[in-house]
Amino acid sequence: MRRFVIVGTRAMSKGKLPINDLAGGAGRMDVLIRALMASILTSHGLREDVEFTMILCGGPGPTRRLKFVSNELRGIHAEERSIAGKISSVLNTPLPPRGHYIERSPGIYDGGGDLEMTVKEWNCPVIRLDANADSLYSGQIPGNFIVDDIGFILGDDKPLDCNLGTPKSLGSNWLQGNACISIIHFLLDEGIQINVN
Repeated sequence: MRRFVIVGTRAMSKGKLPINDLAGGAGRMDVLIRALMASILTSHGLREDVEFTMILCGGPGPTRRLKFVSNELRGIHAEERSIAGKISSVLNTPLPPRGHYIERSPGIYDGGGDLEMTVKEWNCPVIRLDANADSLYSGQIPGNFIVDDIGFILGDDKPLDCNLGTPKSLGSNWLQGNACISIIHFLLDEGIQINVN
């Protein structure tokens, strides 16, 4: 399973999602939705064995987690407003307790909790993307390198204040989260060795 988590520092966690203002009034929900699409979608369908979690920290109220499991999803299309509609329907429901998930629709789980709780639940090697760290790419040519279970931590448009996972870089320039996810999928799809430690 490839796992991705993105921290939405200002992304709203409950209430009426302003679908016409995802970049402003929704707390940069557009950034999270683009990362979600990069993680689970291919040109003509859904990837297998990918789990994507949004940590919604912008309130009102406690932090909320939305988890998308690619093998179970139905009715997800490569269109931001369509996905925002699915998220909006979840944000209008009561927040489950910390550590518990409720399936709101096929493959979309809603839960209370935070980034630390999410990473502990993964129980796999975890990489935190950081442009100031050593390279994720090992320089090894493609071969039969296979990573079956790995997680990646990303931030939204604000710097990520986190010490979880092993920091690794995809280059010295700060890239958008959706671009990072596409690069990671490419490296792993091609069997290119990455630096996990």
